[in-house]
Amino acid sequence: MRLMNLAESDGMDALVELDLSFSQARTLFLLAKNGGPMPIHTIATALGLSDAATGRNVEQLLKLDVVERRESPDDRRVKLASLTHAGEKLSLQHIDSKRESIKEFAANLPEDQRDNLHRALSDILAGDTLRRRTQQENCL
Repeated sequence: MRLMNLAESDGMDALVELDLSFSQARTLFLLAKNGGPMPIHTIATALGLSDAATGRNVEQLLKLDVVERRESPDDRRVKLASLTHAGEKLSLQHIDSKRESIKEFAANLPEDQRDNLHRALSDILAGDTLRRRTQQENCL
């Protein structure tokens, strides 16, 4: 738990600077994970939010220039949201910050504990334990 808190607090600095709400941050990370434009209603469903709340989140992210919105070429009624270059950069900074926190944590472990951690994580990552998640769990 302390490792998660350390990694999360380091990774949140850039998000706090932009004054993002938790829902806005989740929207940003879902778009980053998706890697392409998503309909607003699909984002809402994935996050367990209403279309209206998701639309407001996207509107705020637009004002911060981290998300762009456009009409679907297939259906003009459908609005698509995707990350701007600044949004991609922000998402990568967040992930890199978490990665650095975990590396720092591991580097400070005694060698035998570091080896044990590496073996345990290698076994977990080789299996399909992490692949079985619900749609909402994938957002964060």
